[in-house]
Amino acid sequence: MTLLVLYVDDILIIGNHFPTLRGVKAWLGKCFSMKDLGEAQYILGIKIYRDRSKRLIGLRQSTYIDKVLKHFKMENSKI
Repeated sequence: MTLLVLYVDDILIIGNHFPTLRGVKAWLGKCFSMKDLGEAQYILGIKIYRDRSKRLIGLRQSTYIDKVLKHFKMENSKI
């Protein structure tokens, strides 16, 4: 399975078969001018984290939440 997430000029390619991922990236590289920035750490302000030993992937929005709290001058608020 291969998923391609596209937002304006950012692409995130996810899959479970490395040869297929390489093929998709090679094909896209022939069709479009693009750079491979390696493994994604963030996408649209959302932190991507992995635990390969447990085969887990997750998303964290703490950066976005901090930004919203700061915007509304609530960064020192208690939960």
